[in-house]
Amino acid sequence: MSAPATGVVVVLTTLPAEADAAALARTLVEERLAACVNVLPAMTSVYRWKGSAEEAREQQLVIKTSAARVEDVRTRLRRRLHPYDLPEFLVLAVVDGSDDYLAWVLESVAGR
Repeated sequence: MSAPATGVVVVLTTLPAEADAAALARTLVEERLAACVNVLPAMTSVYRWKGSAEEAREQQLVIKTSAARVEDVRTRLRRRLHPYDLPEFLVLAVVDGSDDYLAWVLESVAGR
């Protein structure tokens, strides 16, 4: 992925409503893969899966990280943390924001 001018991205993913989303969020932050993860309240998702319309209770995670860490986040979710066969993984470029906040995100995920 090409880095946005800010170097910061937002990654969206969903988990089942009964999953321990806070634990997943904490793991991403502790491993410096994310500066911050917002866990939104349970919601109803309606989607097409294997030819049928489905409905499920899910939680949305909003993951703030750097463009440089996107592949690490993707790998970590797919290999160990995410319960779905095909997890949502959308990367949204942050094109502008508070200089101090953007610097904090980049500093929080730098190095290991």
